[in-house]
Amino acid sequence: EVQVAESGGGTVQPGESLRLSCAASGFQFKPFSTYAMSWVRRAPGKGLEWVSGINRDGGPIYADSVKGRFTISRDNAKNTVYLQMNSLKTEDTAVYYCTTGLTGSGVRGQGTQVIVSS
Repeated sequence: EVQVAESGGGTVQPGESLRLSCAASGFQFKPFSTYAMSWVRRAPGKGLEWVSGINRDGGPIYADSVKGRFTISRDNAKNTVYLQMNSLKTEDTAVYYCTTGLTGSGVRGQGTQVIVSS
């Protein structure tokens, strides 16, 4: 059974950076490298928002709200996906989840909290 675990969240001030990590495990039939992966987030009182995805070949895609500020990457040797978040804004405050696939509806972890506040 595929599982993912997010880490790296915290409290920062506007303009600062954080790097989130997503460690994936449980790949019995297909290796991690064959999975597209995504990050989604849920801000307080709001629904789930797709943030970024990365294809099997490493090609990134981003929501307009984070384009130019966030960078998604993967290390297949470590079964890990990263989300580098720069120039953070208060509206980036949310619980961030890593998921399998590109739609945001795949296997999801417990999430990691990001708070951007002055």
